[in-house]
Amino acid sequence: MKSLALASIVAGLLFTGAAYAQSGDDLLKSKGCLGCHDMQTKKVGPAYKDVAAKYKGKSGAEATIIGELKEGKGHPMKVSASDAELKSMVERVLAAK
Repeated sequence: MKSLALASIVAGLLFTGAAYAQSGDDLLKSKGCLGCHDMQTKKVGPAYKDVAAKYKGKSGAEATIIGELKEGKGHPMKVSASDAELKSMVERVLAAK
């Protein structure tokens, strides 16, 4: 009986966490990134497909971009996002074609 109750609690927590997780696309929109960037065309900032092409095949690309966004290096402002959110957004950008 105790194991069934514990399993129910764990399942509930996992479901709740999944409900609040946002995709990279959703985060790019909600954090305002799409005001200056687009997936395909240059706006104020570079197109994400161009960013992906620049970093294609480079080891440590994800960590480099996340560090730049957190510090505001090479980007007009620091991005206000958690590490997990930044990782999700950068993964999406690097997957752009």
